Amino acid sequence: MAVLGGAALAGPFGSLSARIASAAPVAGGGYGPLYPAADRTTGLELLRLPRGFEYVTFGWTGDPMTDGTATPGAHDGMAAFRLNGKIHLVRNHERGTGAPIGEGGIPTYDSTAAGGTTTVVFDPDQAKYIETRPSLAGTIRNCAGGPTPWGTWLSCEETTTISPKRHGYVFEVPADGVSDAMPIPAMGRFSHEATAVDHHGYVYMSEDATPGGWYRFTPNTQGRLSDGGKLEMLAIRGEFRKNLRGAVGTGTTLPVEWVPIANPDPDTGNGVVQQGLALGAAEFARPEGLWYGNRLVYMTATSGGAAGQGQVFAYNSDAMTLTCVFESPAANVLNFPDNITVSPRGGLVLCEDGSGREFLHGLSTDGLIFQFAENNVVIPVDKAVNGISGDFTGSEWCGACFDNDGGGNWLFVNIQSPGITFAITGPWRQGIL
Repeated sequence: MAVLGGAALAGPFGSLSARIASAAPVAGGGYGPLYPAADRTTGLELLRLPRGFEYVTFGWTGDPMTDGTATPGAHDGMAAFRLNGKIHLVRNHERGTGAPIGEGGIPTYDSTAAGGTTTVVFDPDQAKYIETRPSLAGTIRNCAGGPTPWGTWLSCEETTTISPKRHGYVFEVPADGVSDAMPIPAMGRFSHEATAVDHHGYVYMSEDATPGGWYRFTPNTQGRLSDGGKLEMLAIRGEFRKNLRGAVGTGTTLPVEWVPIANPDPDTGNGVVQQGLALGAAEFARPEGLWYGNRLVYMTATSGGAAGQGQVFAYNSDAMTLTCVFESPAANVLNFPDNITVSPRGGLVLCEDGSGREFLHGLSTDGLIFQFAENNVVIPVDKAVNGISGDFTGSEWCGACFDNDGGGNWLFVNIQSPGITFAITGPWRQGIL
């Protein structure tokens, strides 16, 4: 196990250990060792999990949707919403150019773009998949995003291409309907990754670039982002263009301020970050995952740290401080964290997007990092699903989210390739997530 060092947050993660162990985390950590577990849907042992946990799969690439078209692939960021006792999972698809999702049957931003979102409906009481429908079409490389308190998903384009329309925007998708496919330029045109909304109503955004920025959007009207607002970039108070790409140190806390972005919709792909850096904003190494919980906003810097293997930061908007709650000392501890979520009990789940074996990691509130699940997706030719077979064990985890409104009994997560959604349940309360 690896134990966090330092100290500097109130509440969860407030009592960090004074040392960091560089040994690999014990598989299973707070829930025990990992074992092959059979999918209730296909019977295939697609995951390795601790004893007592089980799962079902659905929403595979190629599965028919309600409109008769095929479920698109490249599953990525996702959030869960409780509506009338059912769970609506709004799910990104990180695809490039091509035929739009739903083949033009819903509002479409760019008819040459194949990215967007689908919405999957799941019955948690029956552990039963119900349906999938298209919900956003005509966008490119929808990587991550985030849920809002008013019941929508913010889907983000991780690109600034023009093909032929301008891309690099945030789009809003209702959990119970279809997006109008209208971008929100005031939230910036850059290589967006994720979003998170805090208790003050600020919307935070990350940028998958090096140097990449961490942004804050203050909407003119709460709950109506299309009304515009003010875009800013995080800076460390008193330290011009602070370099946080390398060693920061677990437990290190820094005071924060925000610098204005005068033109959030520039013509150049790096125009937003360059505006911020010119005013002294901080540099991160590939800021990716964002999630709000414990009255903190958590962010992963995928390739940050002394070892270049990733960092986890927490921003306290009340104290205006940024704390590095974990900096990976080696790839065998944590290898390129990407999407992140917060459990109803306060711990973090980190989606690994590294090389070799791919794990879902847990990070407890007292600083223990552990392997919770391993990608074990191997599909034999004679058991192909929608014509899909092969070894996908090197594919990334993404889209982790809990059914918080239902007590957190289900963790939903995607394997990007071949494109599978998993619903995992088990003795969550008997461990530290």
